[in-house]
Amino acid sequence: MGVVVISKSPPVVVRPPEPVMETGGEINLSLYDMWRVNTSETVFLVFEHAIQEPVDTIKRAVSRALVHYYPLAGRLAVGSTASEVVIKCSVDGVSFIAASANSSMKEVQDLSDPALKEDLAIFYPEADVLCRYSDPLVLMQVTVFSCGGFILGITWNHAVADGVGMSQFMQAIGELARGLPSPSVVPLRRDDSISLGPPPAFTKIVHFLGSLKPSQMALLDFTVKQSLVNRVKDKYYARTNSGRLCTVFEVVAAVLWRCRTRVIMSESGPEALTVLMVTTNARKYAGAKEGYYGNCVLRQLAITTAEEVANGEITDLVKMIQGAKDRVPDQSDMDQLLQLTDWYDLFRITSWRNIGLEAPDFGAGRPTRVMGRRGPKRDVPRCTACIPCKDEYNVMSVCVKEDHAAAFLLELADMHLNYI
Repeated sequence: MGVVVISKSPPVVVRPPEPVMETGGEINLSLYDMWRVNTSETVFLVFEHAIQEPVDTIKRAVSRALVHYYPLAGRLAVGSTASEVVIKCSVDGVSFIAASANSSMKEVQDLSDPALKEDLAIFYPEADVLCRYSDPLVLMQVTVFSCGGFILGITWNHAVADGVGMSQFMQAIGELARGLPSPSVVPLRRDDSISLGPPPAFTKIVHFLGSLKPSQMALLDFTVKQSLVNRVKDKYYARTNSGRLCTVFEVVAAVLWRCRTRVIMSESGPEALTVLMVTTNARKYAGAKEGYYGNCVLRQLAITTAEEVANGEITDLVKMIQGAKDRVPDQSDMDQLLQLTDWYDLFRITSWRNIGLEAPDFGAGRPTRVMGRRGPKRDVPRCTACIPCKDEYNVMSVCVKEDHAAAFLLELADMHLNYI
């Protein structure tokens, strides 16, 4: 089927069905939260199997979930000082849209088509990704296809939850939709739910990122095949005696770092520094209590020369990435980062694997696919590796400029064909 027509009902506000004890209270955003204020994220969960009355079932479950996740029904506001931001707990609610598609999922040529995604979720009006304090903290849309399958599109203000936290919220919605009396995980969002803030170097790294001026980048969706991941894993296991296995994310990050460095190295030269910045879950480091759903991530750095990344052994890059993930950022990382002569030599990568996005079940099983929405073309180099689908790992990327896009994709294709 060529064009999929999505019909949407007017948005409604979903609120908790009963009084919430904490209404009127305030929750201070942590330092982990503050660097994401006014930015948003969008996730699409694809469910091929039907449930009874998906729109009403999910809407009722969202309402019940907000009793437990009441801060998500509130709004952001300025705190006691101009530099502080708080969540004002209220029953202002979340925005919800019911939608329907004029086709079955099997008739859709590409569910990940960017133009289709624009119809499968609600977005914030301010340049689509920026959130105002007056905006709902969560926007949800359920689109039901003619086959009975449905897609849940959820957009949220990143300041109130990271990917792990939003996954926890969606799993709670699923549990309530299936008839459980309450979520299996008791949610926590209070100031004392984490015992340790980010290290000073992390804050400096965030400020450094905020100082970079975005540039025009190529919007790319591509895949890293399981067969390549397996070959790198096998070689890593054969070459190392540490007893430590490498993860899919570490392999994908190493592959993309190498391919990208090979095509951009001519701009800065082989001896120039190149930095890979990986996002990691910091809950263990921060002493987060079980059920905490606020932001709690660190940015870890792997730093070396372009020559070593472009022409070194890929398994050595995997070990370098493992070392970065194990190490809490310190001042030496910041000192090296400031030695970059060109921000284009910085490459950020994050992963949606193993954070729970594949776990929500509204009554007919887990999602068959998890998708995201590409960011703006004007950005600094970054990409997100999504959950696998049919032995492939989809990657949403703005990692290279337009004039490097073709060469980057050729390098990746060569890795798939020739890496042994």
